[in-house]
Amino acid sequence: MDEELSELLQGLYDLCESDITDEALVEALSDYHEADIADVFPVLSERARKRLSHVLPPNVISDIFSYLDNAEEYIEKMDAERAADIIESMDADDAVDLLDELNEDTRSEIIELMDDEAVEDINLISSYDDDQVGSRMTTNFIIVKEGMTIKQAMKTMIDQAADNDNVSTIYVENENGEYCGAIILRDLIVARHDAALSDIIMTSYPYVTATESIEECIERLKDYGEDSIPVLGAKKEVLGVITSTDLVEAVDDQLGEDYAKLAGLTAEEDLAESLPRSIKKRIPWLLALFFLGLGVSTVIGLFNHVIIALPAIVSFQSLVLDMSGNGGTQSLAVTIRVLSDEQLKGKRVLRLIFKELRVGMVNGTILGSLAFVVAGVFILLTSAVAASQAFLMSGCVGIALFIAMTLSSMFGTLIPLFFKKIKIDPAVASGPLITTINDLVAVVTYYGLAWLLILTIFA
Repeated sequence: MDEELSELLQGLYDLCESDITDEALVEALSDYHEADIADVFPVLSERARKRLSHVLPPNVISDIFSYLDNAEEYIEKMDAERAADIIESMDADDAVDLLDELNEDTRSEIIELMDDEAVEDINLISSYDDDQVGSRMTTNFIIVKEGMTIKQAMKTMIDQAADNDNVSTIYVENENGEYCGAIILRDLIVARHDAALSDIIMTSYPYVTATESIEECIERLKDYGEDSIPVLGAKKEVLGVITSTDLVEAVDDQLGEDYAKLAGLTAEEDLAESLPRSIKKRIPWLLALFFLGLGVSTVIGLFNHVIIALPAIVSFQSLVLDMSGNGGTQSLAVTIRVLSDEQLKGKRVLRLIFKELRVGMVNGTILGSLAFVVAGVFILLTSAVAASQAFLMSGCVGIALFIAMTLSSMFGTLIPLFFKKIKIDPAVASGPLITTINDLVAVVTYYGLAWLLILTIFA
């Protein structure tokens, strides 16, 4: 935290803990952003938190709570009527997230006290699955009729602005209630009152449907860079909007999920997660990798005669396995990144595969050559073998390293592409999975070469 921000928050903390009148406190806090108040809220005394929750208007405290990660802890300590006032002042999507964190009895009691319109919005958003756009939208938007005059549209916007603060873009519906475009607020303000509303309507303004997958449309939404984009229902009516803030959160959640899958987790987890939930998320992949690991161990056992005859060769097993896994993980990361940003088809897919294959071959050649020299000198100095046998063994290490890194780069590219083809999230092709598969390939390659090139010659 930089010094300036630290001083700001310290001053805000001192203000909240002071004994000034309620009216003076509310007036002073109006100069601060709700996110800053949310930063100091958890460290305030219980007395100060209760005071803020009581004296600040519901719409202000609801904005503060929308920035808190644990707002449910404070809601559960409040009087139900006050909690209902605060939650119904929230954007519907934030209200849904908060209510989901409350226990069932508290949630039911609060919903009973909320007004019908707020409950209707909450039920609408809750009706969509977590991976659908509708679950991320807010019902905080302004809409006008296509046949209005500029003056009428301006008056309608002002009337709705009292309850909806997303005013930078105004949406337009026709006489059948269907979405037909959008108006930028600036254009409405500067338009002449006698001009036709149709002159400033952008009929090609983008939209998404409530049932669309967030993952599938997220790149499209990012490309537009708009403050908000309308979300349409089955009858092409505007149900809500997805804002730039919602989009940032969706991107962050998607990155978190992809990172978790790359780490071999079934879902993202955090510090507050309970032990059983953490175990439930981790154990499925660990069990799968356990049996794959047994497969690797079994294959090593099949080459036991090679290990007994050439114990020095075991020293370099971890080198071949580790470099194979590293190369495969790098290709996996590149492929998933490309898949998340672009729609790969035809020649572009082949270009990606051949590019990663070439990278693996070149890296394998460089590292294999280095391993040939270094391992050969090491074996010559530490083992009682002739130079020809020492460098034949190091040649086995070098060739195995080249083949393993080439194949691991290919698998790191092909596996996520295959998952994408069969409509499974390519991030499921996690790092641990790729590493274990590459271990199996590397073991077969390494000990197979040792058996063919060394034992056969020196038998």
